[in-house]
Amino acid sequence: MRVPRTIWKGALSFGLVNIPVGLYPATSDKSIHFNQFEEGTSDRIRYKKVNERTGQEVPQDRIVRGFDLGGGEYVVLSEEELETAEPKKSRQIEISDFVEQADIDPVYFRSSYYLAPEGAGADKAYALLRKAMADAGKVAIATLVMRNKEYLVAIRPEDDSMALHTMYFADEVRAPGRDLELPDTGDVSDRELSMAQLLIESMESDWDPERYHDTHREKVEALVEEKRNGHEIVIQAGPEPAAKVVDLMEALNASIAAAAGTDAKGTKRAPAKKASKAAKQPARAKPAARRKAS
Repeated sequence: MRVPRTIWKGALSFGLVNIPVGLYPATSDKSIHFNQFEEGTSDRIRYKKVNERTGQEVPQDRIVRGFDLGGGEYVVLSEEELETAEPKKSRQIEISDFVEQADIDPVYFRSSYYLAPEGAGADKAYALLRKAMADAGKVAIATLVMRNKEYLVAIRPEDDSMALHTMYFADEVRAPGRDLELPDTGDVSDRELSMAQLLIESMESDWDPERYHDTHREKVEALVEEKRNGHEIVIQAGPEPAAKVVDLMEALNASIAAAAGTDAKGTKRAPAKKASKAAKQPARAKPAARRKAS
């Protein structure tokens, strides 16, 4: 696997200790991206920035930015004016606090990176800080200036590395109790709660990220491969809409039964019959003019 390139280099500091570090992406976006073409041609579609009143294309050096005050009123700022508000360039990730990780709501986390020691002499200080944080069960809070923007970050010790998470500021996180219409849990009966807890217990498992796959991406990749090989894609009818659940307890009972391998009345399902020897033999493939996409 190709080693990722650093996207930032500087120093991680706490107290008077400075640790030269590099910042590496922790994830790889595998979303499928498409180019756009005019139908029936190989001509790419390009986007242009145009004046919405005249319809004329505007060159980049003639474009300025304006802040919308509402009611059609804008405050226009030049690049030079905006530069006065940019954070002071810094190659320091300066730790200001150590906190309990459990105290940070995951909703505050934005993007994930890895920090790695850079240069001679950084290894020991890096390992020392990582182990001290791990032993104390603490996460470091700091600020990072990257690409002319200041980020609040959390630095978390892992088994052999340190992860850095950019974070949202407090005023960027919505308060669901204030912004959303949410139900009152007082309407839930003890029996319903007990059944829901039983269903949760029946579905418990250890976290294994390898169990989960981007099935949409896999299907699109299969479609691309089918068409690349010259096969016709058969369009299948969409699934029937799911029936609306009208009885919560009935749905809970049926869910628990399905997880336990019984029917809705609690009767154990009969084990599936073993296939006969003849049935085990693979059927001879029939020639077909089309192949369905997986």
